[in-house]
Amino acid sequence: MLPPEEVRVVLVTAPDAETGARLARTLVEERLAACVSLVPGVRSIYRWEGRIHDDAEVLLIVKTGADRCEALGARVRTLHPYALPEVLALAAAGGSADYMAWVTAETQP
Repeated sequence: MLPPEEVRVVLVTAPDAETGARLARTLVEERLAACVSLVPGVRSIYRWEGRIHDDAEVLLIVKTGADRCEALGARVRTLHPYALPEVLALAAAGGSADYMAWVTAETQP
């Protein structure tokens, strides 16, 4: 089991709630994530292929172990409808030891 400092929060955006839920369910079913929270109503403004876009999206907040981030990112890229999906892994700090232990236990293959 990973030490608590090896837990990651991964941010992934999706074009709609249905896509976000499908991604979330797959990541949890495949033990790539212990939990995925979906935050509706995100508005993303970004430059893509030379144009400025202003789109409604859903934000997935994925909790996983650091050792699962590479596989998680690869799976998101396989399932995601975007040509270049957002997959940003951030170190989780200051979480409760029990929660961090749960995340690492639930993401072991």
